[in-house]
Amino acid sequence: MARGRSWWVGQMSDPSLRIRAFIFPDDYEQVYALWAGAGPGIHLRRSDEPGEIRKKLQRDPDLFMLAELEGQLVGAVLGGYDGRRGFVYHLAIAEEFRKRGIGTALMGALEERLRLKGCIRYYLLVTNDNDGAMRFYESEGWSRMDIQIYAKDLE
Repeated sequence: MARGRSWWVGQMSDPSLRIRAFIFPDDYEQVYALWAGAGPGIHLRRSDEPGEIRKKLQRDPDLFMLAELEGQLVGAVLGGYDGRRGFVYHLAIAEEFRKRGIGTALMGALEERLRLKGCIRYYLLVTNDNDGAMRFYESEGWSRMDIQIYAKDLE
C-alpha cells in the first residue's frame, strides 16, 4: 500500500476509494504510465519529466493527488495555483475505472484544496479530439470559453 496522507471521499459509489497525495519519486513511473495510456487529451511533454515534476511539487505538492482502489492506482489529478488563478494540468482515470465517480472525486478534492488557498476561479484545457473529457467537464459544471490558446517554448 502506498504511503502518504490520504483523504477518504464521501458520496462515492465505491467506499474503498482512497484519495492521497502523490509521492515523488515513488509514484512517478506509475502515474506517467497512467497519463501515457489515458487516450486522447493528455499530451506528455518535457514538463511531465521527473525534473519538472519535482520543481512543480516545490510550489504546491498538495495539488497533485492520486485515486486508489484496493491499493491500485486508478486515477490522478495534477493542479496548480499561482496566487491568482488555479489550473488543472492533467486529470486521468484508468479506462476500466471510468464512469464510477473517480474523476468527480479527484476534481472535488482539488477544488477543496484550491478554495483553501483562496482560489476563486480555475481553468483547464481540453483538446478538440477529447469528446469524453468535454462531456465530463460540462456535466461537472464547467463552461466552454471562446478563446484562443497560444504557447511558446522557452528552450
